[in-house]
Amino acid sequence: MKELTNENFNEEIKKDIILVDFFANWCGPCKMMHPILEQFNNDTKIEVLKVDVDKFEELAREYGVMSIPTLILFEKGNIKIKKTGFQTLDELNNWTK
Repeated sequence: MKELTNENFNEEIKKDIILVDFFANWCGPCKMMHPILEQFNNDTKIEVLKVDVDKFEELAREYGVMSIPTLILFEKGNIKIKKTGFQTLDELNNWTK
């Protein structure tokens, strides 16, 4: 999964449908989410991209990320759904339909 930066974030989220995972390397639930997001990325047409909130605090602030993991589904640059906390694969599949 590709990591986003300040430089490429706005361009990447303009694609059809993108799921962005706001995470931190030290976050336990974020670590638990990683294999689920990898499977979701492989099983669906929705690309999963990641933002390290420690490296890119300004992106986290801009999108109102108060706790992690936070997942935001973008459709052509617009926020469609925002979820906070651990999500199972079934939950991801349900709310990204």
